[in-house]
Amino acid sequence: MKPTPDDPDRLFLPPDDDLAPNRPGETLRTFLAEHPLDGFALFGARLLGRRPVQDDWRRRLAAECEVGAELERLGRGGWYVLHSVPLPPGSEISHLLIGPGGVFCLATEAVRAARVRADDSDVRPGPGRRPLPYVRRARQRAVRATYALTRACGFPVPARPVLVLVGPRHVERLPEPAEAYPRGEPEVRLVAGAHAVTALGALGGVLAPAAADRIHTVARNRWTWNDL
Repeated sequence: MKPTPDDPDRLFLPPDDDLAPNRPGETLRTFLAEHPLDGFALFGARLLGRRPVQDDWRRRLAAECEVGAELERLGRGGWYVLHSVPLPPGSEISHLLIGPGGVFCLATEAVRAARVRADDSDVRPGPGRRPLPYVRRARQRAVRATYALTRACGFPVPARPVLVLVGPRHVERLPEPAEAYPRGEPEVRLVAGAHAVTALGALGGVLAPAAADRIHTVARNRWTWNDL
């Protein structure tokens, strides 16, 4: 969408500070470029009976690209999307969706399992496999996004966490204890499959177009996310 002509924050945003051009999985692309899988690394991984870490990076990058493509389709409905929003000291928000239904902080994770179970903190791929702290991590990033956007906008901007699991066909949400969110932290919306994120586009009644545009202007500024 075109920028608002009278918005000085966007008008004078230096290109190096503008996150709007970020592609899905920018950090993973950098990892893969800086650590190519050469023959020696592949031989060493196979000798140890392990998958090279680059395989995991590629699988995660494919998941981020798949989710990102689905989110980009929502632009016609008044939504903005930012990808790979950096969070110091080395984390990031996979995708930030801003539009009529509010602000959603999406975490995309690739999971090698057809069915998973999730509680208030972890995703459990199956017997004998360690729990993955994806639910807790998604919530923490949304809390940080809420703080950063509220501070920069000057009005409350709650960012709701969404965990997108690419790989599983079914996600079972385990019952949560009554004290699951003792500090008022938000509940994480679980989504199975990239295509399911398009359902967010049907939500509305939260942000007026001018408010969504303002939040997007602030969110795309790299300096909004510093000092968190």
